[in-house]
Amino acid sequence: MLKTPFAQIQPLYDEMARQMADSRASIDGNAGRAAQIAASIRETGRLVLLGMGGSHAVGRILEPSYRALGIDAVAVTLSEQLDAPLPLDGTTVIVTSQSGESAEVLRWFREGHAPRDAFGLTMQGCSTLAGLAPCLVGAGGAETPFAATRSLTVTLALHAAVLAELGVSLGDVYGAMQAQAPDVGAAVTHLGTARCLVTSGRTAQGVAEAIALGLTELSRLPCFSLEGGQLRHGPVEMLAPEVGVIFFRDADASARHVTSLAQFVLDKSSSPVVVFDASGAAPIDGALTVPCHPAQGLAGAFSLLPAAQRFMVDFAASRLPDAGTPMRCTKVTTVE
Repeated sequence: MLKTPFAQIQPLYDEMARQMADSRASIDGNAGRAAQIAASIRETGRLVLLGMGGSHAVGRILEPSYRALGIDAVAVTLSEQLDAPLPLDGTTVIVTSQSGESAEVLRWFREGHAPRDAFGLTMQGCSTLAGLAPCLVGAGGAETPFAATRSLTVTLALHAAVLAELGVSLGDVYGAMQAQAPDVGAAVTHLGTARCLVTSGRTAQGVAEAIALGLTELSRLPCFSLEGGQLRHGPVEMLAPEVGVIFFRDADASARHVTSLAQFVLDKSSSPVVVFDASGAAPIDGALTVPCHPAQGLAGAFSLLPAAQRFMVDFAASRLPDAGTPMRCTKVTTVE
């Protein structure tokens, strides 16, 4: 099944193999700065998460975790913030750029948009971003392969350090980090004839968006993400044998809505369905289930991401002879 030579995609597997160790080191190594950011969030009660690409997807993953603490948290792309800005006075802002060199990040600071309580989050301690704002810095240095894997997980861990300072117990997060990632070979086969992929979740929607981005970048197939309610309100008209649907279900009250929508897709269409499942609930009849360590919230993201990342790499490698080699862009986008 593998079309991409293994040696060519080995750097992606190498990044994923070290991501949990780097994530734990990132939590341990950023306690001081995390406490500073947490103090700001307590004072303002508002948090805006700015980023582009995978960095924005991480913000989407984290929104529910901060909102569960009563924090008015929203993730916005930096391009949108530049063109139609939210007012940021009295707001804590975390600007994420894994490289610390993204064009929109540098323009936002250069044009003087940063409020008093602006912080950065990066994988590069020597980056331009790290020189512009107090930063959380991920362990392990820059990620080099295309597309994002380890950098997504380490970025989540940096937020975990902040959430811990806000009183969140990380016991479930560490449990999810230690869980063995499941085999995804059957899921790759199940979607082997798909020409388009749609990812969807409810509280795990940020994970769905991160994986859709990586699938698009690596497989060069149209892959996009729709939150579960949004998918059901009309776009289900696109369902067909060549349109694969990937659901993300974690162990909270939203799992029943994911279940209901997956059953609807299976009943009303011939689209193949894969469920990355951290809910602990019974598998959905007719869907290919990838069972993940049962967890919810931030721990759920740490449970779902490794399996989904492995799937996106293996799926792309099964479809292309050169997966992981960008044809039209670069790892770091330095031009708007």
